[in-house]
Amino acid sequence: MKQAIQVGAVAIACVLAMSSSVMAADTALIQFSGAIGAAITILGAGYGIGKIGAAAVESIARQPEVAGNIQTAMIIAAALIEGATFFALIVCILRGQPFPVAG
Repeated sequence: MKQAIQVGAVAIACVLAMSSSVMAADTALIQFSGAIGAAITILGAGYGIGKIGAAAVESIARQPEVAGNIQTAMIIAAALIEGATFFALIVCILRGQPFPVAG
């Protein structure tokens, strides 16, 4: 429960930090949905890769003879998470930008 509160506090801090420049702008239309999406994406990816690393280190400590296989699986899983994270960040960045109006 304590860890969930810490993750929530970091999420709120990231949202506030990423949207402060948008809120300070002198525009009538404030769009910071991209900042919220990017903050949630980065938090989720960091949490997932952290869990993978912790599980891999614990597994290697229990069975050192299969360390190579565990490291390979960990690197593949982390790369897949990073690929999905980059895709989500691109979507968030594109969604956060106002679309040009033709005419």
